[in-house]
Amino acid sequence: MKTIMTPQTPAKTVLRHSLEVASLARYTGERHIDLVPDADELAALSGQLGASILRKVSLKGQLEPVGKRDWLLTARLGATIIQPCVATLAPVTTRVEEDVVRLWQAEIGDKAEAGSEEEMPGDTSEEQLGNTIDLGQVLVESLALAVPLYPRAEGVEMEQAVFAAPGIAPMHDEDARPFAGLAALRGKLEKAGEKDDGESGEDT
Repeated sequence: MKTIMTPQTPAKTVLRHSLEVASLARYTGERHIDLVPDADELAALSGQLGASILRKVSLKGQLEPVGKRDWLLTARLGATIIQPCVATLAPVTTRVEEDVVRLWQAEIGDKAEAGSEEEMPGDTSEEQLGNTIDLGQVLVESLALAVPLYPRAEGVEMEQAVFAAPGIAPMHDEDARPFAGLAALRGKLEKAGEKDDGESGEDT
């Protein structure tokens, strides 16, 4: 499933690593990416993500042109996250190793520019191409999605409890993750589109 991210996607970041698209246009091949936050950036990221400590954080991979104007990032996110257990407050260490794939498109929604036969990975996230590509924002967004919401120390078991006022759907763990609201909105829009298509096909 592909995720389309636009400039309206809410994303605050304390880490910036912007590349000018005009400068990237001079590259004919792939560009190696090796983004490693410094100590101050890690401290700021820890506060933003609610982690006690962040260590060994990196985004490494390649940024390459697709067609004449689009850019594809294929990278690996690595991070060690230390958080307090939700039950005992004991430190819980999580090691994150995840693939990150982003496609910046001049014309959003197209699989690739005309003239390019390269097939995109199935988990590619799409973004509108602007004047810059901010790899720092990519790292922060990807890390925010990977941080455990309710870290538990080894041996601690907790039953999931959900609470809600009468007439209101209860919130579960996954609903509280970053961008969960965007996914729900996208689902509603897709259902609305299917309904409109069905109505337009009715006999008059």
